[in-house]
Amino acid sequence: MGKKTLRLKDKVIIVTGSTTGIGEAIVRACVVEGANVLVHGRNKERGEHIIANLSDKAKLYIGDMSDPLTPQRLVDTAVNAFGKLDGIVNNAAHIIRSNLYTTNVDLFNKVMDVNVRAPLLMTKAGIEHLKRTQGAIVNIGSINAYTGEPNQLDYSMAKAALMTQSRNLANLLASDQVRITHFNVGWVITPNEYNLKISEGLPEGWSDKPDPENVPTGKMTRPEEIAPHIVFWLSNDSRPITGSVIDLEQFPVIGRIPLKENTDKKES
Repeated sequence: MGKKTLRLKDKVIIVTGSTTGIGEAIVRACVVEGANVLVHGRNKERGEHIIANLSDKAKLYIGDMSDPLTPQRLVDTAVNAFGKLDGIVNNAAHIIRSNLYTTNVDLFNKVMDVNVRAPLLMTKAGIEHLKRTQGAIVNIGSINAYTGEPNQLDYSMAKAALMTQSRNLANLLASDQVRITHFNVGWVITPNEYNLKISEGLPEGWSDKPDPENVPTGKMTRPEEIAPHIVFWLSNDSRPITGSVIDLEQFPVIGRIPLKENTDKKES
């Protein structure tokens, strides 16, 4: 058998929010496929730990995506370090519980700044570089974009806006050979998600036996199972497709019939 062709060989990728969870898994998958990656986050210690075993294939930038100057600084850092830019993964997100009664102006603005404005500013900062390399942008959304849980009002609205942003910009940039793909990701077991559920009252080890209503396979989706999808859409293998919105979940989100209801129908 011949040597495996690296899908992202010598490409330069920025992954925002990549010091934990899905973002970290994407970074590691990109490096395995030959990319140089700019890791981004707010926790310097965690970021340094991630890049420590990635040799010279990864650099670290610490910054808050709610700062409108951070996107340009990220792009400048990547280009200065690696000489070009081939891809951006807008993964950073501000996830917070809120509903009609608990949200306020400051909370709403912070969620929109990180989840909607930052990806837009990342695209603006990187677009001329991406035109030169005929690069790709991948936006990490959420299935909450379709309606969202009642206690995730601001987050759901932001992810819906990001989905529209992805489609709109894909339409604009197709003639420049810059492709945009949007993923609506379902429930993924990350360290942050595990700890959040513990804080909300679930017992230790809750993710080992998830509710089959929400996880019909009986095994929660891991970040390492999301990352290969992103690698493909960053790679040349996915050309010339652009503007796709793809749900990454264990069940059909739209038109879904809950598992219990399905069972009841079979037994009737």
